[in-house]
Amino acid sequence: MHVYMRENSRYWQCSTFLNGRNFRTSTKEDSLSRAKDFAEDWYLDLKGKSRRGEIKGGVTFKAAADQFLREFLALTAGERSPVYVKGHQDRLRVHLLPFFGKKALAEITPGLVQEYRIHRMTSRKHPKTGEPMKPAKSTLHQEIVCLRQVLKCANRHGWLPYLPDISAPFKSSTKVGHRAWFSLDEYNKLWRATQRRVKNPPKPRWKRSYEQLHDYVLFMANTGLRPDESARLQFRDVSVVDDDDSGERILEIEVRGKRGVGFCKSMPGAVLPFERLRARPRPVTTGEPENERQAAKASATLAKPKPTDLLFDRTHRELLKTILDEEGLKQDRDGNPRTAYSLRHTYICLRLLEGADIYQIAKNCRTSVEMIEKHYAVHLKNTLDASAINVRKLKKSSAKSREDRANPG
Repeated sequence: MHVYMRENSRYWQCSTFLNGRNFRTSTKEDSLSRAKDFAEDWYLDLKGKSRRGEIKGGVTFKAAADQFLREFLALTAGERSPVYVKGHQDRLRVHLLPFFGKKALAEITPGLVQEYRIHRMTSRKHPKTGEPMKPAKSTLHQEIVCLRQVLKCANRHGWLPYLPDISAPFKSSTKVGHRAWFSLDEYNKLWRATQRRVKNPPKPRWKRSYEQLHDYVLFMANTGLRPDESARLQFRDVSVVDDDDSGERILEIEVRGKRGVGFCKSMPGAVLPFERLRARPRPVTTGEPENERQAAKASATLAKPKPTDLLFDRTHRELLKTILDEEGLKQDRDGNPRTAYSLRHTYICLRLLEGADIYQIAKNCRTSVEMIEKHYAVHLKNTLDASAINVRKLKKSSAKSREDRANPG
């Protein structure tokens, strides 16, 4: 045990190394003799706690988190989305490290993890009402996933002998829900609303944005693309073809998204929006404008899109949200919010209602049959076959009736 004095301080400090960890505190004494007495009592108290198992030694959670981030950033380069990687960094920095950072890994028990859940559900208060602001279920789930990844990293390095059970102890079975989508009547209401905005825009300079949004809604609902896939789509990735199997004019799309490169064949309703997008001039961007006059001149300069240009040069998230609010379509009857992703769900559900093969729909949407059955088709009534359900077993005839049939006289 050491007793020392810091610069610019009149109080003596004491420190010791115990169970693989450094401990230090201030004696609050300016007399060396009294500081020694305090330090001796403090050291013996620590030794007693150590014998009783109240002080856990070893690597701290912060050291394990630093090692995890070093491995995660190096080994997932190009494999994981940068947004996902940054999400783990933010969860550690904002929530997990302030709570677990100074704890030894041996101190992280299922009970402590449960205390963390309680802390997250009760620590934030609404500034006006004072009610607890609970995080979303998915938010807390992602934080527990990040915590488990750090503990797995510590286990791989031999800093933690076993992984504690950090699953939720009171988890109940959740309802089988579905993602928000537009029924046929709601979808017709949506595209007619965007069409009205094209014909009568609130301001003339917004006309092009409303035209882009209108074509975006029609294109997405007739192709089933994810929003991130449509954001990467270039004109050279789309071709208009006459399909031999259906005899219709459709789009063949080379899709680049979270599943790599895939292919999609659209509905005939996507051809006209694509041709309008291809024929519509777009502003020419020649570097960063130096002043407002150059910016206005650049926006007034229009040219036809090139094959390497994006189909949708910008997102219209706020504009779509405004129209959904005005038309009363922002949420479905279960309270699920509708977004641009709901147009993909609409495409899948309408195809299934028309009797399309679920395996072909899964291939065309670059997903699995299991995902469609779990999140899309669970609420569609036509997935139930009444002829297979309402089967009636024929009753066996009695001995008397058999005898009557054998001797009709």
